[in-house]
Amino acid sequence: MSTSTGFDIRRIGGRIGAEIVGADLSADLDPAIVAEINAALLEHKALVFRGQRLDDAGQLRFAALFGELTAAHPTVPSVDGQPNVLPVDGDEGIRANRWHTDVTFVRTPPKASTLRAIVVPPYGGNTLIANSAAAYRDLPGPLRELADSLWAVHTNAYDYAAPRTEKAAQHRKQFVSRTYRTAHPLVRVHPETGERGLFIGGFAQTVEGLGPSESRDLLRIFQSYVTRPENIVRVAWTPGDLVLFDNRSTQHYAPDDYGDLPRLLHRVTVAGDVPVGIDGTSSRALEGGDDTSHYTPAVA
Repeated sequence: MSTSTGFDIRRIGGRIGAEIVGADLSADLDPAIVAEINAALLEHKALVFRGQRLDDAGQLRFAALFGELTAAHPTVPSVDGQPNVLPVDGDEGIRANRWHTDVTFVRTPPKASTLRAIVVPPYGGNTLIANSAAAYRDLPGPLRELADSLWAVHTNAYDYAAPRTEKAAQHRKQFVSRTYRTAHPLVRVHPETGERGLFIGGFAQTVEGLGPSESRDLLRIFQSYVTRPENIVRVAWTPGDLVLFDNRSTQHYAPDDYGDLPRLLHRVTVAGDVPVGIDGTSSRALEGGDDTSHYTPAVA
C-alpha cells in the first residue's frame, strides 16, 4: 500500500507486521510522515525498516518522534555514554528467549520499543513478535469473560533458568538488583485504539487471588493464544535494520539458536502511560515504589 507521503507499507504477516519501504529514517521526517508511520504501527503492531544504517544518535532521534524516551532500563546499565540506549548483547548473556513485553514489572511500561541490528549471526538470531490483541479476539467467550476479570502480578524477580556463563550470572544479578512487583489488568485497553489485548508475558508470574499452581495453569492457557503461529511475525535481521513495535499490544521472543556467535542490537524505548483495564481501573505498584522517575517520565 502506498501512502500519501510517499513510502510503501508492505504487509509481511497475516495478523501482524509490515515492512516500510522508501522511508529514510536518517532524514528530518515531516510530521505527516511520522503520523502515517504511527498509524501503520497501530494497525500492524510491528514495523520493519530495512537497511537504515543509523547510529545511536539517529535511533534516539527517530524514537523520540513518538514521545519522550525512557532510560535504558530500570536496573541494567546503558551503553556507555548513552543513558537511553540498552545493549542487547548475546555475548553478555542477554538472551531474551522467553516471551515477554518490555518492562511490564513497572507501573508505566514503555509505549513502544525500537531495536536496531548492529551485529547479527549468519544464521539464527531472529526476533519473533506476537499480536496480543489478536490473541484476545481468539479467546472463546467464557475464557474472554474470565480474562476480563483478572489481574496479574508482574515482577523482574522470579526463577529464571540457571545462567550458562559468569557473564550471564552477573547480568541476572544486576537485573534483579532492585525488585519490582506491579499488578496489571490481564486485559489492557489500548489508549489510542481502544483495542483490548492480553497483557501478560514472561514477567506475569501470578494471578491476584490465586495460588502459584492455579496462576501458572491459567497464565499458560492465555499465553498459548498469544503465541499461536498465526499471531506471530518472524524478523530475520541484517545489519542496519530497525524494528519499531507497539509494546502495549505485542510480546516478543529472541530464539537462542545461534550458539556462541556474536549478536548485538541496541534498544531505545518510548515512555508509556499506566495500563487501564476494561473497567477503567489503573495498574498499581506493589513493590519497588510507584516512583520510577529514574527510569521513565510520567505520561498522562
